[in-house]
Amino acid sequence: MDSIYRLRQQDILALCVLSLLLIGALMVQSAAVNVTGELGWQWTQRGARHLVYVMVAAITFFVVGNINFTSLDRPVSSPWKNPIVWMLAFAGFCCLIVLIPHVGIEVNGARRWLPLGFVQVQPSELAKWAVVLFIAWWLARRPVDISQFKNFMLTLVPIGLVCLLVVIQDFGTAALIGLCAVILLLVGRVKWWHMAVVLPPALLAAFWFVAREEYRWKRLMAFTDPWASPRGEGYHMIQSLLSFATGGLSGLGLGNGVQKLGYLPEDTTDFIFAVICEEIGLGGAVLVVALYIGILWIAWDVAKRSTSSFGRLLAYGIGAMIALQAAINIAVATVSVPTKGLSLPLVSAGGSGLVITSAALGLLYSIVRMAEPKEVRDLKLKSGDLRLEIET
Repeated sequence: MDSIYRLRQQDILALCVLSLLLIGALMVQSAAVNVTGELGWQWTQRGARHLVYVMVAAITFFVVGNINFTSLDRPVSSPWKNPIVWMLAFAGFCCLIVLIPHVGIEVNGARRWLPLGFVQVQPSELAKWAVVLFIAWWLARRPVDISQFKNFMLTLVPIGLVCLLVVIQDFGTAALIGLCAVILLLVGRVKWWHMAVVLPPALLAAFWFVAREEYRWKRLMAFTDPWASPRGEGYHMIQSLLSFATGGLSGLGLGNGVQKLGYLPEDTTDFIFAVICEEIGLGGAVLVVALYIGILWIAWDVAKRSTSSFGRLLAYGIGAMIALQAAINIAVATVSVPTKGLSLPLVSAGGSGLVITSAALGLLYSIVRMAEPKEVRDLKLKSGDLRLEIET
C-alpha cells in the first residue's frame, strides 16, 4: 500500500510542477502581447522564448528526478571533496563577478545577470538553491560539532558570505535565502540560544541595507499609503490592486486582460499573479495556490517518511524555499507586504530561474522516488527491537 501511496505522490508532484509550468507558459504569452505590440493569440517573441524554457525545465525536472539524490551525500574524507561545497563556491563566485562593470548586465538599475551567449543567468538563483543543498548536507553530515557556538558560527560563515553578495544586487532574494536558512537550521536542531544570539544582529543588518538605499526606503513608506504617490512608488501596488478588482470572481477571460496593456509594470515576472487574477479570476488564483500547497504537502510528508537525514533536510529546504517565494510574490501582488523583486516560481518569465527551480524540484521527486516503503521500515524497526532483546 505504501508503494502505491509513494507512486501517487510522485504523480501528484509531477502534476503540480507541470501544471504550474503550463500556466506560466499561457500567462506569460498573454501578458507579453503588450510587450511586443502583437495582438491576438499568435505566439509573441517573449511567449515563444518562455515556452522553450518551459520545455527545457520540464525535461530537467524528470532527468534530475531519476538521479539518485544520495549521490550528493556520499561520505568523503574532506568536505572539499563533496560536490555541494563546490556548488556553493561556484554560486558565490558568480554572485561576485556579476557585480563587476561590463561583466554583469544591468537592467533597471540592478546588475543581476551574467551573459552566456544565447541566455542570461541570474547568479542569485544558483545561490539560493546552493545554500539549501549546503545546509542540508552540512547538518546531515555534521563535519563539525555544531552544538558548540564557535562551530555554529563557522557554519554560518559561507552562508553569510553568499547572502552578503546577493544582498548587494537583490535584497529580496537575500532575505528569502536568510529566512529559508533559519528554517532549515531550526529543523536541523541547532540550539535555540545560538539562533537567539545571531538573529538580532542579522535583523539590524537587514534594516541597515533597507535604510541606506533611498529607493528601498521609499518602497517601504509607499506600502503604508500607496495613494500618497500614485504615479511614483505606489504605482505598482495600485495597478496590481486594479487587476484584482477588474478580474473579480470569474475573470475577463484568457488574453482579455486590460492592465497588461501598458498599465501594470513587470507583468510577465514579478506581477504575473495579478495578470492571472484579472484574466482567470478567483478560480485561477485558488488553482495556483493549491498547486503550491500540493508541492509543500509532498515535501513535508516525504521529509517525515525519509530515513535519510540528508533527504529529510533537503525536502524541508526545497518545500520551504518554494512555499516562501510563492507566498512573498503573492503577498506583494496583493499589496500585503512591500514590493520585492521576487518572481513566482515556475510561472514567471525567466529562463535560468525556471530551469534551476525545476532541477531542485527534480531532487524532491528523487527523494519521493527513493523513500523506503512503510513495510520495509517496519521490518527494520522490528529487526532492531529483536536484536536488542537478544543482546539484553
